Amino acid sequence: MSIANLRREYNLTGLRRKDLDPDPILQFKRWFEQARGTRASGRVRRFFVRLYKRLLMMSGAELLDLNAMTLATADKNGRPSARVVLLKAVDERGFVFYTNYESRKAQELAENPQAALVFYWSDQERQVCVAGEVSKLPPADSDAYWNSRPRGSNLGALASKQSAVVQDRTALEERWAKVDAQYRDGQIPRPGFWGGYSLRPRRIEFWQGRPNRLHDRFCYTRQPDQTWRIERLSP
Repeated sequence: MSIANLRREYNLTGLRRKDLDPDPILQFKRWFEQARGTRASGRVRRFFVRLYKRLLMMSGAELLDLNAMTLATADKNGRPSARVVLLKAVDERGFVFYTNYESRKAQELAENPQAALVFYWSDQERQVCVAGEVSKLPPADSDAYWNSRPRGSNLGALASKQSAVVQDRTALEERWAKVDAQYRDGQIPRPGFWGGYSLRPRRIEFWQGRPNRLHDRFCYTRQPDQTWRIERLSP
């Protein structure tokens, strides 16, 4: 089958204006909880989603990395790049993630703090698109998260000069072994080149797949008085 012929129909459910929370952050949390089945409605929904897919002889496997999101950035000349990162919090600050401050994404954010996020939950036939301005988290917040991470993850952050050219994997593993030995008997301090960001949304769109490509799309736009305008968009 050619790529052009790869397609699917979206039949699970719809999205109505009256179903939306006035606050898009609360609406996002509701969808996220439903996706991972922590809400009663989410568990029931996931049961019927799995049943529906099994009936269609589709995979019923668990969806991994629910907090995975595509982060799109652009440099000062407007040249874009994108990659998948992991959401680590969503609250009044916005959408929080952590990375190396010397990476390509960080360099682009320093030049142009405007960025976008996309979440895609295929088994829910849903996506959420977010756009806004990114800023660094306070050092204390980055320290707290760093200290909660597995030791191996922190060693990896120290060993890797993210986005820089590396000679080969052997060189990378040797660097990891070196920092492992250096901090074998003590706490690993957070390096100044690693920390968190928050994307404060100015626009959040909720997309629910529907049959015949007549998808339900609702867009929240932040107003000057910090309230949100909600509008239905054409699919």
